[in-house]
Amino acid sequence: MTARLSLYQKAENELYKMESSVKTKFYDFCHQFRIDPDHPSLDLKPLKGDGRIFRAKIDRSYRALLARAGVGADGIPQWLIVAVRHRKDVYEELTVAINRITGEIEFVDLGVVGQSVLQRAGLQLTPAPDEQAVQDVQDVPVEPVEPTPTPVVTSEPAVPAEPLLFGCTPEDLRRLGVADALIDLALTVTTDEELDQLIAGAPRLTAEVLTGLGSGMSVDEVEREITQPAATELEPGFEDDMAAALTRTAVTTVDDDIRNVLAEGDFRAWKVYLHPTQRKIVERNYGGPARVSGGPGTGKTIVALHRVARLAAALPPGHNKPILLTTYTKNLTADLRSRLTSLMDPALLGRVDIKHIDQLAQSVLNENAAPGSQRSLITDDRALDVLREVLFEHDEQRWGAEFLFEEWEQIVLGQSLATRQDYFKARRAGMGRALSRPERAAIWKLLDQFTLRLNGLGRETWAQAAERAARYEMERAHKIKARAERKADIGGGDLVHLDDNSSAMRYLRHRYQHIVVDEAQDLSPAHWKMLRAMVASGEGDLFIASDTHQRIYDRQVTLSTVGVHIRGRASKLTLSYRTTQEILDQAAKVVSGATYDDLDDGTDTLDGYHSLLHGPAPEYVACADWTDEIAQLAEALKQWRADITQPAADGTVRDPSGTMAVCVADGEMAGRVATDLEMKHGITTATLTKDGPQGSGEVHIGTMHRFKGLEYQKLAIIGASDGILPRTALIEQYEKTDPTRYERELRKSRNQLFVATTRARDALRISWHGKPSPFLPL
Repeated sequence: MTARLSLYQKAENELYKMESSVKTKFYDFCHQFRIDPDHPSLDLKPLKGDGRIFRAKIDRSYRALLARAGVGADGIPQWLIVAVRHRKDVYEELTVAINRITGEIEFVDLGVVGQSVLQRAGLQLTPAPDEQAVQDVQDVPVEPVEPTPTPVVTSEPAVPAEPLLFGCTPEDLRRLGVADALIDLALTVTTDEELDQLIAGAPRLTAEVLTGLGSGMSVDEVEREITQPAATELEPGFEDDMAAALTRTAVTTVDDDIRNVLAEGDFRAWKVYLHPTQRKIVERNYGGPARVSGGPGTGKTIVALHRVARLAAALPPGHNKPILLTTYTKNLTADLRSRLTSLMDPALLGRVDIKHIDQLAQSVLNENAAPGSQRSLITDDRALDVLREVLFEHDEQRWGAEFLFEEWEQIVLGQSLATRQDYFKARRAGMGRALSRPERAAIWKLLDQFTLRLNGLGRETWAQAAERAARYEMERAHKIKARAERKADIGGGDLVHLDDNSSAMRYLRHRYQHIVVDEAQDLSPAHWKMLRAMVASGEGDLFIASDTHQRIYDRQVTLSTVGVHIRGRASKLTLSYRTTQEILDQAAKVVSGATYDDLDDGTDTLDGYHSLLHGPAPEYVACADWTDEIAQLAEALKQWRADITQPAADGTVRDPSGTMAVCVADGEMAGRVATDLEMKHGITTATLTKDGPQGSGEVHIGTMHRFKGLEYQKLAIIGASDGILPRTALIEQYEKTDPTRYERELRKSRNQLFVATTRARDALRISWHGKPSPFLPL
């Protein structure tokens, strides 16, 4: 090999959209270039505008644009493919530079900028001379053409429009990290459409900065929210060191697996790409628990997965599993395992324990249970029935079963209260209704009878199981700490003589060195206590990804109260990679006005949350009745299918399965929708379950809970009517008796709708019959 090739992210994205024949020729080009960059068939020549950019021939029509990227440590010259273009789209004005903020290599193509902006800036693009193009022109006979008279236009000169970024200076944009080649152009933009065209071809940081400014953020806000988190410390002279810049740039190494890379589609880039802001979060050495937050699609899960990969790469040789990756639900765990497989070597992946949180609790209980003493798990609905029986037998009418069940889960189990005196002292912040000491005594007696009844049945709830597992782990952690203190007291000597001949004590260790938690906002206090006890406090112990706007299970946790202290180690992501700005704008309105915690003592907001993607505005559809709503949904799904299966230029047709989905409020409605679509309209469906889609139908159907962590190209939410969102019949009882709980229930319902709307990537459709949900931004 005489040259090493890397592929710039934008070039990779361009390739995904090209015909398969071009991808194959590109692979052949890369193979030839690595062997001999100077081979005559490649016709490698520099552009006149920027001497660091070269063009080379892929085939008769397409060209690769490359930049020299210095020499590697092994002495092999490095080249970066910055674009793959049709020869007619290769201009002399193409530039490559090193960003002054991130230190990354940036490629700027003015060819995607709108002509109105270029003309206003006085720029004219110059096509780069191409021998093939010249030959093609010479081969085509030229017919004489009669000259056309130039029309004389007499009109008043147009009044210059005010620049969209009025008030910003070139120095402001330079300080924020906008590419030099685009600064003057950005200041001449006068409409949102022109700004969108400019952003489409801009380097990532430039696009984020201009999007923020265009949406109304101030220069200071953009610097704080976008520029500073992406900044990297750079050595003097960095702007000329392309080799060092290449190490800071997200690229794909072009090797013999490039065929498979190109065949995977553009979701591959989303799975593995790290923005500079994300990379800093992943690679930072934390002295204790750390948290990353952000709205849907901002890459929190990507960051968590890369964090796992980085921690695994730093492990000493071994065969144990010192890293835990966990989340709340089973289907999300399967997705994490699948995505982590694409990031890690199989040997390192084997060092990671991947379990959902309740599976983890069950493994602890099984380890500590005597033979035959295991309890069967019971659903919350069945447990509520048992509690109602207890209330009926005691003729208790002061409190409803739902209120007592929540008191039991949130306070008694959440704080691991073992005695009535503990309950008398317990804080009940956020629970709403205050309780006197006599009331607490009566409640404790009822809940004690309830737990005794469950024990007698040999049953326990998931929350009980988590609380018991937490106690076992906390006891284990206490033994580890006590043993370490005893060892320190005797100067580090052996403790064999103090271990009661117990080899289990001698080898007792914390279960994990590192724990990474995704969707952390859904975990209960007991879950957190268990996790805290499973890993020793110290560097890199806990890494948490969360968004409280997506909390769909009513579990309020302040991490500091369960021993997880993240103060000073919290980061926030604001750029969504999943969905369009039009969908985000509407989704944000669903939760606007409500207050959200940050899993600590502060509040969380969606300030600065934005996307660089654009598409159609969400569609809101009022229907006459259920039959009309299903009929209109069926027509929309058929049109979406036609759009998705439109043949590509090479004749290939995309399989629409799994690209479209219908989201509903509950399981009963999901069944009705599936039946009506299949029986009345011939549309096949697959139902989302905790184990993933069941069935082979094209359209996925599920509840808002089931859509957590998923995404679809086109998504419909139906039945978004008042009385369903929120479920008025269930929560109206609290409006006067327990206003605090009533507000919590409203927020939970808002969150469910917010989660559902942000599962859509390109198209979102929301329908209802009767009165629309008050949560809809109509």
